[in-house]
Amino acid sequence: MMFEDSVLESDQLALEELESPQSVRGSLHEPNGESPKEQARALLQPESPAARQPVSPEPEAKQAPPTTKQHRSSVLHRRPIVSAIGAILLASVLCGGYLYLDYARRFQSTDDAFIAARQFSLAPKVSGYLTAVPVTDNEHVAAGDVIARIDDRDYRIALEQAEAQVAAAQASIENIDAQLNVQQAQISANQAQVDQTQAALVFAQQQAERYEHLEQTGYGTVQNAQQYTSQLHQQQAALQSAQATLRLAQRQIEALKAQHNSAVANLAQAKAQRDQAKLNLSYTTVTAAEPGRVVELSAAVGQFAQPGTSLTMFVPDEIWVTANFKETQLDRMRRGDPVTLAIDAYPERRIRGHVDSVQPGSGTAFSLLPAQNATGNYVKIVQRVPVKLIMDNTPTDVALGPGMSVVPTVRINPAPSLVERLRRHL
Repeated sequence: MMFEDSVLESDQLALEELESPQSVRGSLHEPNGESPKEQARALLQPESPAARQPVSPEPEAKQAPPTTKQHRSSVLHRRPIVSAIGAILLASVLCGGYLYLDYARRFQSTDDAFIAARQFSLAPKVSGYLTAVPVTDNEHVAAGDVIARIDDRDYRIALEQAEAQVAAAQASIENIDAQLNVQQAQISANQAQVDQTQAALVFAQQQAERYEHLEQTGYGTVQNAQQYTSQLHQQQAALQSAQATLRLAQRQIEALKAQHNSAVANLAQAKAQRDQAKLNLSYTTVTAAEPGRVVELSAAVGQFAQPGTSLTMFVPDEIWVTANFKETQLDRMRRGDPVTLAIDAYPERRIRGHVDSVQPGSGTAFSLLPAQNATGNYVKIVQRVPVKLIMDNTPTDVALGPGMSVVPTVRINPAPSLVERLRRHL
């Protein structure tokens, strides 16, 4: 207490000295250049116990900065919870990265993939006015369903004419067959005439010989011998005439057979014309050859359709995916590898499929103007090769067609990854 009282008295005396004009003037000429107020504050400020201790004459040594290891240990000691959370997050990131890489290296994917189909145009083969178009745009039709009808009256008349020609040809054949039968009967009659004449000739020969012998022996007259000799000559001539008539009848058979063959050919021609007329009549109904969808319908009732003029585009139900993979992705890709297809139009759908085939060549090799790498400066570019992917469970409740974007993912390694093995055990 006595020491504190003495300190207060000394501070009061110092303050009184500062208030005097002599002290102020003297302080203005001090070398330290401090103002009176600053000196007063310094005098009034109480001294700390450390300031009252005697000052060591030796200079203080500078303290060395802490090392990195000491700093980390200090941070870990100061914030153990944050450090533990950071360590857990780092381990999780490393573990997740390894699991992702182990899983992802078993797949190959590309965004250069589109749905493809063999779409074609439907056109009539005959001309005529359209009388009915029972379908509309984007309608699904089955095989055999009617797409359009053409006025068939002209074609029905042509079919009736062809059928009449067939009937006429058949009648001509029947007529010739009847003539052949008649001619066969005539030949039979001529043959009988020949046989009769030949028998009469034999008798005439016998008579002529008999009377000639009687005439030579004196028992017969010369007149009788000459008479029967003449009859023999007449029978010979009659036999020749009958034989000629028989040959003529036989030659007539050959002519009738030739006419029969010509009539058969005419019948075949008439039948071919009738079949063509039937085909033309059937062409008046344009039908779908397979199930699919009608696209870009341009046909209308009353329109005059020309042969080969497109009535509508047709997209069959058989579709697939053409994925243009980089050539560096095909090393382990084989036919039958499973595929997962993600369609941009339906992102919630996942369609299963498989690899069907790999095109034997890049896409540029089959383009209209293929690249000529043998000319100019060459810069190597990774080529893309079309791969055909078949859908195993094609959805029927949504519209899928050529040109729609798909993201396929092909599994090139069937061995299960670490994630899949863990999933099985869990």
